[in-house]
Amino acid sequence: MAGKIYLVATPIGNLNDMTFRAIDTLKNVDLIAAEDTRQTLKLLNYFEISKPMISYHRHNEDVKSEGLIEKVLAGKNIAIVTDAGTPGISDPGEEIVKEAIKNNIEVIPIPGACALINSLIVSGISTTEFSFYGFLPLNKKNRKEKLLQIMKEQKTVILYEAPHKLQKALEDILENVGDVQGCLVRELTKIHEQKIYGKISELITLSKEPKGEYVIILDLNKTENADEVDFSKMSLEEHYNFYEKLGLDKKEIIKQINPSARIICDTERLRPDMSEVNRLLGSNKKLIELTGWKPVYTLERGLHDTIKWIENNMSSYKTDIYNI
Repeated sequence: MAGKIYLVATPIGNLNDMTFRAIDTLKNVDLIAAEDTRQTLKLLNYFEISKPMISYHRHNEDVKSEGLIEKVLAGKNIAIVTDAGTPGISDPGEEIVKEAIKNNIEVIPIPGACALINSLIVSGISTTEFSFYGFLPLNKKNRKEKLLQIMKEQKTVILYEAPHKLQKALEDILENVGDVQGCLVRELTKIHEQKIYGKISELITLSKEPKGEYVIILDLNKTENADEVDFSKMSLEEHYNFYEKLGLDKKEIIKQINPSARIICDTERLRPDMSEVNRLLGSNKKLIELTGWKPVYTLERGLHDTIKWIENNMSSYKTDIYNI
């Protein structure tokens, strides 16, 4: 008979937050898969629990999950724990749950501390609807895309951030999402627990020397966002610049401005095979109207320079084919 997998939430700071059920579960499983065995050992020693452990973290989650599943199928009961909080929430746990479901293994949650929920309820920001984004991506392009996604939200948004990356995260939020109301929560349930309330610009100033892990809560419930911006009052250039500032590439900007936009070219404008030009596009009248573009060359100068170039390169021409 197959065993079971227990996702055991552990304290995020104060060990008194450990539940009786969590203690009982850890005492009775056959094996504990821990994000950091050294950290978990301190917890087990505090509650006088002695059980074999195995390392199970983000860098070996894919590999270790298969072996753990085999143990459970063989009848072993396994507990998954992280350094602090609930497994699977910006921590290892998600992958083994997926594998367990594929193998018809029962997964049992053992509720307890969760930083994002406890931070939200003390933020003073709406708890009716919220989106959790975890940590912002480090990759510049992915980060911009994620911030654009956040900017479009119309509900409370929750993020995690490390202390040495907090200032950069807040600056990026200010630039891309706006100076919205927010709350910073750090060292939750610990001696130096702190909540900082204010606009993002104020939070940047008030958190100059960050220490401890942070939860960032953003109030986007009443914030003007991209869906509410009146683009009808913007010029095409302003519209384009709005999205370019968010880091979107040209193709994505076109989709944002007009998702159905496409280039239409009459088949009559297609050039012969082997031509140096694939097709001739239409009039530049629309381009001039929308952008104010003006040619640098006059037609007369362009014809003069072209003729001069051809005269100097006649030997390159092949009269039997349409190219140089």
